[in-house]
Amino acid sequence: MDILTAFKISGSGLKAERARLNVASMNLANANTTRTMEGGPYRAKSVVFEAKPLKTFRDVLSSTEDKLRQVEVSAVVEDKKEFKSVYDPSHPDADENGIVLYPNVDEAEQMVDIISARRGYEANVAALEAVKSMAIKALDIARR
Repeated sequence: MDILTAFKISGSGLKAERARLNVASMNLANANTTRTMEGGPYRAKSVVFEAKPLKTFRDVLSSTEDKLRQVEVSAVVEDKKEFKSVYDPSHPDADENGIVLYPNVDEAEQMVDIISARRGYEANVAALEAVKSMAIKALDIARR
């Protein structure tokens, strides 16, 4: 595996973790949104990752079986869990029984996703730094 391939794989991991962080942040920001443009409360979303073959120019020319994979966001899906029902007859979005539907966002779960995305991002940065360090060492050896 060459250096650029390693950068591409780690870069795809960085992009995927950034998407996961953005979705978790959006979920937290809308944790109390009872009315959206579509009508009804906000639905929590989550990111679905997929391993895709890494296509390099060499792979295309040799048409060998793809062994290296990179991660991609294949979809952002809505959580189908039930909304939280709260009795609050003074709320503007309360129904005739005084029940307000709040988003199905679990704040603790979103914080765990944010921390996990951060750790994944850090791991990909560490991999990039390791590849960079190896490339610098290889250049130093070649100069001698």
